[in-house]
Amino acid sequence: MGCGAAILRPTAALLLCSVWFVFLLLLLPSVTAVWLSLPAAGTKCVSEEIQPNIVVLADYAVISEDHAHGIPTISVKVTSPYGNTLYHTENVTVGQFAFTTTEAGNYLACFWKDSGDKVVGASVSLDWKIGIAAKDWDSVARKEKIEGVELELRKLEAATQAIHENLLYLKAREAEMREVSERTNARVAWFSIMSLGVCIVVSALQLWHLKQFFQKKKLI
Repeated sequence: MGCGAAILRPTAALLLCSVWFVFLLLLLPSVTAVWLSLPAAGTKCVSEEIQPNIVVLADYAVISEDHAHGIPTISVKVTSPYGNTLYHTENVTVGQFAFTTTEAGNYLACFWKDSGDKVVGASVSLDWKIGIAAKDWDSVARKEKIEGVELELRKLEAATQAIHENLLYLKAREAEMREVSERTNARVAWFSIMSLGVCIVVSALQLWHLKQFFQKKKLI
């Protein structure tokens, strides 16, 4: 029985689709909750490898460990794999950043305390959502006037598409890494052959030089 049986047996179909949806979500690294302890001086960063055309939404908040001096302010900077700044702000205690990836690779979010803040201990709670986890399904349901089984099927379709795209991305990365490995092996093989050739030529030159030397000395 599949999801298409929702018209005849909606309760069983909804349960089955929900189980499949949860299973698919477990296969996707879509939500990352991180707790960062910021040093008095220095930067703490968190990175995530993301493929292109993926929506990223993150909420962060500062929690002070020294309640006597209040909540410290921090600076936040998010950069793409090629070093482009996607988000940068200073003197904040809470905030949110969102963007759609255009490059494949590690996206870096860095946090550090502002220099004028005297509070020693501080932590940052970061809720990092990627892909379908960052999508506002309540807004989608209100806009398209869908609910129940239809909404669950829409979520299931989005999860399936995300997994398919992720598998294609991993396949492309594997092919790229295999190509790099093959090129490296070919270069190592040519280098080995050249090294062997150089050794043979040097050995022949040494023998010729020794022969000339001994002939001049009339030893042979």
